Amino acid sequence: MGVHIAQIGTGRVGRPTANAILSAGLASELTVCDTKTGLAGAFAEELRHANASFRLDVDIYDCDRDEDVSGADIILIAAGMPRPPGTKVTRRELAATNAKIVRDISQITSSNNPGAKYVVITNPVDAMTMVCKRFSRADFVIGAGTNLESLRFRSRLAAELKVPVSKIQGWVGGEHGQSMVALWSTAKAYGKLIDEYASTKKIVINEKDVEKYVIDVGMSVLDQIGGTEFGPAASFRDIVRAIVNNTDEILPVDVPMGFPSIPELGYVSIPVAMGWTLGPTFYNFLSEQEKKKIEDAARTIYTTYEEAVRSLGD
Repeated sequence: MGVHIAQIGTGRVGRPTANAILSAGLASELTVCDTKTGLAGAFAEELRHANASFRLDVDIYDCDRDEDVSGADIILIAAGMPRPPGTKVTRRELAATNAKIVRDISQITSSNNPGAKYVVITNPVDAMTMVCKRFSRADFVIGAGTNLESLRFRSRLAAELKVPVSKIQGWVGGEHGQSMVALWSTAKAYGKLIDEYASTKKIVINEKDVEKYVIDVGMSVLDQIGGTEFGPAASFRDIVRAIVNNTDEILPVDVPMGFPSIPELGYVSIPVAMGWTLGPTFYNFLSEQEKKKIEDAARTIYTTYEEAVRSLGD
């Protein structure tokens, strides 16, 4: 099946993401768009050069205006103000600025891309996914959620247990940020629960240290090299791959969930069977404590969303 993927925002995260999607052979057509005049055009040339190596038959387009994106099956929104290094700015603090950008993109692209599936990357991603849903009115809107945290979680567990990362399972849910929820009930090594496996090897896993690493490592990378690139790009490629190939792979992404403490469907990251359509979530398989933390995170996300929408005057 030929799939037209549009990447809107070709900054530090958007560029490696588009390249990862291209190199994975997920698109028959790829549009890159950025409002900085000439940036998308220059980047498209780079992609065409790389694609000569990949030897893939992909039509690559570029544009400087969101309204010129048309006929896309999947739209990735990566445009927005990033966190600056060295300032300790949280993702939530970007909400007011980035809400306007996400609103405008969602409204402008919806008419020229009927039926498109939206994947939101812009931070604070959970709340921005709600903004995209509100203004695009698209049927399929998800956010990148805590898929990146889950990669970091598994990477850290593999290091702690001294086992190949391919033998580690486990997800993080909640918010992409301070209210992330390490879902320890899903964490396994060689198919055994982490505690069980660790005890057989006489290893003690300090859960708080692992969780602190997952929360803090992004800022550490940001301060040292100016931003995270390849980890996020791999994470976003995995999400797009699951959609395009209809794999039903379990990925923790922002999906709509209903909670008594939130007046409307809110978005929160939860492991879900990801394909061309959304499958069932893992929510009912989580522990009661994990469920409560997920609801707490959803409430925090909703508060950020409400503040962002108020800042728009809508």
